Amino acid sequence: VEETYGISRKHFVRPFYPGGDYQRETYPKGCVVVDNPPFSIMAEILRFYDSKGIRFFLFAPGLTLFSSSSSSCTALPCSITVIYENGAGINTSFLTNLEPAGVRLRSAPRLYQLVQDGVDEFTKTLKKRLPKYSYPPHIITSAWVGALSRLGIEFSVPVAESESISGLDSQKASGKAIFGKGYIVSDAVMAEREKAEREKAEREKAEREKAEREKAEREKAERWELSDRERAIIQRLNKAHCNEQE
Repeated sequence: VEETYGISRKHFVRPFYPGGDYQRETYPKGCVVVDNPPFSIMAEILRFYDSKGIRFFLFAPGLTLFSSSSSSCTALPCSITVIYENGAGINTSFLTNLEPAGVRLRSAPRLYQLVQDGVDEFTKTLKKRLPKYSYPPHIITSAWVGALSRLGIEFSVPVAESESISGLDSQKASGKAIFGKGYIVSDAVMAEREKAEREKAEREKAEREKAEREKAEREKAERWELSDRERAIIQRLNKAHCNEQE
């Protein structure tokens, strides 16, 4: 917003904080709302800002962007999966009334790149917070067994053949441990674990292949044709274009 529309950040306002009431918010003269509003009431928000003459640049739901939009603002489709504070990844675009009058929608390559860079940086930071360790097959962790549950693989560990362990001796020097603890198990359980691991790898492969097939099916777009009524609309729009050129 600052770069494209030349509006200083000191004029930005964010009325959609938790517990906030955007209709009772104080909007200083010359301000612009740059915020992430509740997507479920987007139409209501746009009507309010239109009626008050308040400038805005809002995050908006990517998949329903056009149905959320209005004739008084411009849609900026970006379709970026933004990770929000609650951990949800949502297809996100933007709506604004800062564009020149008469622009219904436009692509926004620069905006896309800026937001995508932010998402990538956040993702890298998140990955750094969650280090991944590789443990010997005699060590059972909750995360590993959880993956078996998701994949429908049966696996159990007897009390007599397992012992709780908070970390390996080899981890002590670096101050590391098993997050949430784990269990060290007998050779017999370890053999069952390796069998389950092979089944896990097969099912994960099948899962990936299924996802790829489903994606390919979704991408086989069915082609729809224009009706006579819709062709008449195009002719009317063509006349409007010619009038503008004159």
